[in-house]
Amino acid sequence: MRLRVTQLRLEAEQVVSVVLRSTTGDLLPAWEPGAHVAVTLPSGLVRQYSLCGDAEDPYSYTIAVFLVGDGRGGSREIHERLRIGEVLEVGEPRNNFALSDAPRYLFLAGGIGITPVLAMIESLQRRAEPPAWRLVYGGRSRTAMAFLDRLGVLDGVEIVPQDEAGLPDLAAVLADSAPGTAVYCCGPPAMLAAVQAACEQRPEVQLHTERFTAAGGEPARPAGGEGAFEVELARSGVTVTVTDDTTVLDAVLKVAPDTPFSCAAGFCGTCETKVIAGDVDHRDELLSDKERQANATMMICVSRSRGGGRLRLDL
Repeated sequence: MRLRVTQLRLEAEQVVSVVLRSTTGDLLPAWEPGAHVAVTLPSGLVRQYSLCGDAEDPYSYTIAVFLVGDGRGGSREIHERLRIGEVLEVGEPRNNFALSDAPRYLFLAGGIGITPVLAMIESLQRRAEPPAWRLVYGGRSRTAMAFLDRLGVLDGVEIVPQDEAGLPDLAAVLADSAPGTAVYCCGPPAMLAAVQAACEQRPEVQLHTERFTAAGGEPARPAGGEGAFEVELARSGVTVTVTDDTTVLDAVLKVAPDTPFSCAAGFCGTCETKVIAGDVDHRDELLSDKERQANATMMICVSRSRGGGRLRLDL
């Protein structure tokens, strides 16, 4: 979709929200809280952002972007160069963090992780009989925490600025949660690891997580290793060799430089590619066990051939 930037708003220190609307005034594809979209920036970079606007507004999407000083340029481009009126290519919403039905919810957010959580909470509030929920939202400081204006009018919100109150006591918060609580956590890797460890002691709660970086900043398994293999690109008829110390994405980009990718760590889904033939060693953090067994797609930034056999991909 070609969407026009109609609003840029500073939501907190180093956090800007972007409102996008169709260039033709058409209705946009519907989305549910927890969904994200792939955005192609003017430079050609592709980045994934959670939707955090009103899911009932069929004419606009809203994303929020945190400025990553040592990142690979996507957030800097949005903060420093993006202007109202520019047109961006935006993919249809995809949801790997969907809000399930539960009698009660506990939301845990850290930093920019508030974006999908905010959409979830506001959707619950629109229900005729909203279920019980609680939000614990941590950040460096109040001035660095986005959307406090929207959260400030809601009951059940606990704001924990680190410079005032330290880090949230996640173990204590989880210990107070009743059995059957659906726990939704989105934030930095250290926060996710702490919540996952605490939830191992509470099997009666249902944990759902979303991350904006791969665990620990790296893919779950090394992207290289275990020998070279060949990959046939079915559309072009070209065959490339993936060496022991490179990835399928590396090899593909040499012959098809416009191939989309973003995280290069197996968690965003931008480079997901259809598998026509071959057995894949899935190393991503996105596909379910069922999807991996189906072997229908792969994340070419991290996954490899199982056993060194040739792969045939829809590229």
